Amino acid sequence: MSGEIAGQSAAEAGQRRNIILVGMMGTGKSTVGALLAEQLGYELVDLDHIIVESEGRSIADIFAADGETYFRKAESAALQRMLEGQGRIISTGGGAVLAPGNAEMMLDKGLVVALTATEEAIIARVSGDLNRPLLAGNAQDKVRAIMERRREAYRFAHCTVDTSELNAAEVSQHILMHYRG
Repeated sequence: MSGEIAGQSAAEAGQRRNIILVGMMGTGKSTVGALLAEQLGYELVDLDHIIVESEGRSIADIFAADGETYFRKAESAALQRMLEGQGRIISTGGGAVLAPGNAEMMLDKGLVVALTATEEAIIARVSGDLNRPLLAGNAQDKVRAIMERRREAYRFAHCTVDTSELNAAEVSQHILMHYRG
């Protein structure tokens, strides 16, 4: 997809426009987000960290005590707060796109980049990670099921980068090409 953002190039939109990273867990959102923030001198916002700070407990604890529905509401509220600023790289959780209105809000407040990867790459990256409550049990089966459910969930993004065989610097360069137009 071109560097067009709602009819204007990123340069015309101003170089402080947010970059919002969406995609499945294990696609590199946190790693690429940190690199982009460093390269652009932007604030890095990891939405999961904002939720943990706001709630005063881990995501696993939130899921265990209050469930996914509660977590998604907290996630939407945190996303809305973070999108109010400019010059931010916002790394979302994989399910942040699921709540009604979140996709539109992201599209309105910055360049939305969907990071994708093959099932094999994601499984290799996340297997053994105990901080991912949606993967409790058989990670391989859970990744497959989540990928199937979310197959269309990230298509709204302005652009997509497959991270399966790219390192973080290469992914960052692809994103910057879109961002700078």
